[in-house]
Amino acid sequence: MASASLQFFAFILALFGVFGDITATLLPNWKVNADVGSNIITAITQMQGLWMDCTWYSTGMFSCTLKYSVLSLPVYIQAARTTMVLSCILSAFGICITTVGMKCTKLGGDSDSKSHACFAGGVCFILAGIFGLVPTSWYTREIIANFLDQTIPESSKHEPGGAVYTGFISAGFLLIAGVIFCTSCFKKQQGAWIYPPKQHHFPSTEQESDTGYNLKDYV
Repeated sequence: MASASLQFFAFILALFGVFGDITATLLPNWKVNADVGSNIITAITQMQGLWMDCTWYSTGMFSCTLKYSVLSLPVYIQAARTTMVLSCILSAFGICITTVGMKCTKLGGDSDSKSHACFAGGVCFILAGIFGLVPTSWYTREIIANFLDQTIPESSKHEPGGAVYTGFISAGFLLIAGVIFCTSCFKKQQGAWIYPPKQHHFPSTEQESDTGYNLKDYV
């Protein structure tokens, strides 16, 4: 029962990780630049994401521009696009597989098959967490490097946006969920190897008759 509850807790963490991963991939605020000017039409917030760049004006207007050209983008944005999409796909696969392999569900067949499915789902979550952690770390590193560069003007410097923090938290949830699923299945298999079932040997009746005394020969 404890293992089933732990798997259910890991499944909830994985769900939060999947939703956060998809949200971070689609959000346009991976880096944010705030400029307040004297003109009323001056943009007060500029956001850049993986797929689009958005601008918020002081009048309340909001406009976005899609990034159509892939080759014109920096390398870290291209890598972030690829790895975040892979993270979303792997985490979705992990949700489907662990749904079959969890102990609290009636899918997946016998206990060995469910254990293998649960382990495979945990591996998917771990890979998804790694794929989500790499682009957010790389993106944050580029933002900090540009912010500390003295040759770049202040108006062109940015700070990490909410999508980066969402990606970090989601990757952490996926990693924790994957480790819980893998260790719960590993402990079960390891216990089967370390503590094999005891086999009880019962002596046959012939051996007892040979070694014992026959009371019929005595008066």
